[in-house]
Amino acid sequence: MKKMAKIFPLFCLGLVFLLGDIAAVQAEPTEVVVRARAKDAKFIGSSIGGASVRIRDAESGTILAEGITSGSTGNTDTIMRQPHSRYQEIGEGAAAFRAELDIEEPVFVTIEVLAPYIKKQARVLATTQTWLVPGKSIDGDGLVIEIPGMVVDILSPQTHRYTTMAEAPFEIRANVVMMCGCPISDGGLWDGSKMEVAALVKKDGKAYRTIPLAMTDTDNTFAASLAPEERGVYELLVYAFDERTGNTGVDRVSFIVRE
Repeated sequence: MKKMAKIFPLFCLGLVFLLGDIAAVQAEPTEVVVRARAKDAKFIGSSIGGASVRIRDAESGTILAEGITSGSTGNTDTIMRQPHSRYQEIGEGAAAFRAELDIEEPVFVTIEVLAPYIKKQARVLATTQTWLVPGKSIDGDGLVIEIPGMVVDILSPQTHRYTTMAEAPFEIRANVVMMCGCPISDGGLWDGSKMEVAALVKKDGKAYRTIPLAMTDTDNTFAASLAPEERGVYELLVYAFDERTGNTGVDRVSFIVRE
């Protein structure tokens, strides 16, 4: 009995240390906010399909969280017109992806952002990495990932259209917006008159001509005419370029001209 009496306190002491160790490694909820911001524009949100966000353990590749940013593009005046001071948050009310991770120890993560998610010909993959520490949330504006580029959609001619020389000239018409969907207009905040939009035309796989597109009276819309001189398979690559920011976007289409 005396031997048992000596062992029991030691057992209790060991149990205390064991429970202490268990408590020490208990997972803590850690919030992570991720936003995708279009270069020289606003946040990428629900109006253009959002940005796909994936958070991975950088070492194992395990996906810890994934989803789509949702919400508005944010306040235009705060984001684009007013000067920003250090530590100032500009994303209040703007689209974000929020995840709450239960982690037991610091983990190094890779954050992948694919945006704008529904525009396959325009979407860009951007990544960053950071440490996450249990209980230390990254909230507020959170991690803001910049997405460069512009979204270009060729409206005319239609893909794989069959037409004849008698129907020439053909209209080239393209819709161009910022990666957040923000509008481009003549003299506007995103000034289309200061952007270069053109069609690189190929005929039967060979370079044919370059045709500048001009801003129309309709926001986001650029147009020009193509008057082919002979039948063939024509491929159009329409690009938009803003030399002030380096933002670029491209779309392609092909059509067939018969006699």
